[in-house]
Amino acid sequence: MPRVLKKKTLQDARVRDKAEVFTPSWLCNLQNNLVDNAWFGREGVFNTECFENSASFWVVNMNKVKFPRGKSWKSYVLSTRLEITCGEAPYLVSRYDTTTGDYIPVMQRIGMLDRKLRIVAENTSSLEEWREWARKSYQSVYGYEWQGDSLLLAREALLFTYVDFYADKFLKMPSVNELFEIADIISWNIWQMDGMRGVVPNSCHDIVVRTEDIFEVKEAIVKCAGCKRNDKFSHNGVYCKIKDWETGNIVRFVDILKS
Repeated sequence: MPRVLKKKTLQDARVRDKAEVFTPSWLCNLQNNLVDNAWFGREGVFNTECFENSASFWVVNMNKVKFPRGKSWKSYVLSTRLEITCGEAPYLVSRYDTTTGDYIPVMQRIGMLDRKLRIVAENTSSLEEWREWARKSYQSVYGYEWQGDSLLLAREALLFTYVDFYADKFLKMPSVNELFEIADIISWNIWQMDGMRGVVPNSCHDIVVRTEDIFEVKEAIVKCAGCKRNDKFSHNGVYCKIKDWETGNIVRFVDILKS
């Protein structure tokens, strides 16, 4: 169940327990625009932000996106993006406003993956080429989340986004095999993690160490070294792994931070 449909008491409890506060789409758009303003070297690439009478919204730039000298649409698609503590992933995809539940039409969407898929649609003609670069778009966006139910909703949102853009471009639905292929990418790139530790939530644990002599058996509790020292690289929990799609290598997420 999306956060907007949960009872207010449950929403408040999750705010207290896990600092779960979702960002409205207009603010996600504003911040995503800052990223693209820096990448393109100009403003208003995808839309223009509007603030009128206490209302916040955006007006889409319907012209085909032009790229600055030395950059191409392919380099934009391949640029890596990560949404930390992603919740239902409103910065990646914007099928609906996470704070109101309002559906957002395909051409009005403002997520980082939405923008990549728009670029792919504008620069490909054949189905095979679109599929190839849509797949690369998914391989280039990542997100992690502590709450398992929010993670599931984020994964669903990314999968349905593929269907939405596919249908908008080709006026038909993708095959089940295509969806399995995209779902495989999503399952690697959108994962459950304790962002403070880099491990599966609640997987750090105490270890019982037993010693014995001729008189007795003694037990001592050894705490997780990473939790004790606040060292991200010394936890005894299950470290989360992601996939480098360019090389095909499986890597620990914390090792990327170390490098």
